[in-house]
Amino acid sequence: MAGAIAISMVGVGFAAVPLYQIFCQVTGFGGTTMRVDEAKAAIVKASGKKIYVRFDANQRSDLPWEFKPENPVEQTVIGQKDMAIFTAKNLAARPVTGIATFNVTPTQAGKYFNKIQCFCFNEQTLKAGEEVRMPVLYYVDPKILTDPDTKDIEEITLSYTFFPVDQSEK
Repeated sequence: MAGAIAISMVGVGFAAVPLYQIFCQVTGFGGTTMRVDEAKAAIVKASGKKIYVRFDANQRSDLPWEFKPENPVEQTVIGQKDMAIFTAKNLAARPVTGIATFNVTPTQAGKYFNKIQCFCFNEQTLKAGEEVRMPVLYYVDPKILTDPDTKDIEEITLSYTFFPVDQSEK
């Protein structure tokens, strides 16, 4: 009986991270953005109201990249598709693979920030010295204007942090 409980607890421990990620993706908890497809984005109507979106780019110190947004702040129409461009340059003399994590602040705006396409959905491999432009296609859901917790938000920050991917694990 005790062995079964111990095995169950280990199983719950391994399932906790993926379950938490799914919970955050569905609810926007902790500033997690939503991921939508083109079909859903196509039916959203622009509100005419504008909001500032600030773009923040970071990389872990052991990732030899330079990573930054082309425009650190943009004004976008709520409900209208927009695109932000980030640039990444591999400063190493060898190919390096990275993956980005992301969040939105204020955190309560996460469930209204929708990404249609993003470099953060996949690992990115840059050749030695390579520099690339990486787009993010997004919109801010007009429902942000009717939520009492978000209706007064004037600026959203979308923040990315790139981490190296350990190629020895593949």
